[in-house]
Amino acid sequence: MTKNPLLVPEIKEFLSKNNTEAIKEFCSSTHPGLVAEFISPLSPKEIWDVLKILDPDLRAEIFSHLDLDLQIKLTQNLSRQELAQLISEMSPDDRVDLLKKLPEDLRENLLPAIAQAEREDIRKLSSYPEGTAGSVMTSDYATLPPNITAKEAIERLRREAPDKETIYYCYVVDDERRLLGFVSLKDLILARPDTLIKDIMNRDLIYAHVLDDQEEVARKIQKYDLIALPVVNGNNALVGIITYDDAMDIITQEHTEDMEKLMAITGEHEAAAYMKTPAIEHFKNRCGWLIFLALLGFVSGFVVERFEHVIMQFTILATFMPMLADTGGNTGSQSATLVIRALALGEITPRDFLKVLYKEFNISLLLGVILALVALVRVYFYALTNPTQHIPLSKIGLAVSVALALQVITSTLIGALLPLLAAKFKKDPAVIASPALTTIVDITGLFIFFTTAKTILGI
Repeated sequence: MTKNPLLVPEIKEFLSKNNTEAIKEFCSSTHPGLVAEFISPLSPKEIWDVLKILDPDLRAEIFSHLDLDLQIKLTQNLSRQELAQLISEMSPDDRVDLLKKLPEDLRENLLPAIAQAEREDIRKLSSYPEGTAGSVMTSDYATLPPNITAKEAIERLRREAPDKETIYYCYVVDDERRLLGFVSLKDLILARPDTLIKDIMNRDLIYAHVLDDQEEVARKIQKYDLIALPVVNGNNALVGIITYDDAMDIITQEHTEDMEKLMAITGEHEAAAYMKTPAIEHFKNRCGWLIFLALLGFVSGFVVERFEHVIMQFTILATFMPMLADTGGNTGSQSATLVIRALALGEITPRDFLKVLYKEFNISLLLGVILALVALVRVYFYALTNPTQHIPLSKIGLAVSVALALQVITSTLIGALLPLLAAKFKKDPAVIASPALTTIVDITGLFIFFTTAKTILGI
């Protein structure tokens, strides 16, 4: 959240003068998300001084828009009763997110102070494993029986609307809460008043199971342009919904996780957490893979040492080593990135590895030819600028070009194969493939380069 300090002096002045009416007017006339942004630079005590003078529902809504870490700090200044009231007014999914972050002793002490209905809802939503649809859904949704009329349904929604997160979709359930279909608010408004819900409901349902992966659920919402997606249990009973805004939060979080894993960064992969994460945590998250890959990089040094006599005879070869390493790393990373993304989106599976390798081979063959020609030109210009050296230009050019082409092909295939193998063995492709790719490509590239040069130059 971007903090806006411009209004901080004014808010502090209102607090110092106990001008509660000005604070109420400001908070009620401004979007809760903006209010949260404006007051977040204040101290936790000052933030609570602002929130406590507001109506409970507005207070909870603004509080929900604050960063989770700031919410936790605020809870430390509240009495048990104040915190219980605040949590009771929050939306079900938001309060569960907060409670999961609170110390266990505080959470257990707080739950008895919350009403029985909310307490049971919290326990139910907290019971689902992290990363599943059940862990991010809300129980705040509208349902309708199939045998009432459109007029009766609208009257029911008019009574329930203030307490529901969304009523644009209303889910039709039977007496055992089994999901039968849904109607949109538009359907209800346009239907004849005496039309039964079962006659206008949409039976072509798109839904998720409570144990489905949250990323798959978010992409389903995105794919079908849904405002909300119903979530059912093993008995096909409706237990919650996931709204569009929650889906966007999930996608943002998953993108953050994928990007950091691609760069060999471990940890919790929390979005918008760079500045608030201590330097020592960044160090811990980044050093593990780097140390491992640095040790693995010694193999590259061994390869260079093994072919030292080749470099001594043809020093021009050393000038092409950086280009070889860079080109191999770049082509391998391109291939790995595309395959990892295709795996994440469900476009391909490990079973498609032959199709993927064939496709990448064709691509790498074209890239290899182009880059081999570039290498030939580079050798030619080197010879022009070093006319005193007696170099078999044609053989040097052939060796470098062939080695570079082979490096491009092998790097591309390795980049495609590593994430496919990781997915095959139920590992995260981003974690396994990307960090190791550059080092593996360097090792294979140097071996290919010197072996090719040695063979063509007849050393």
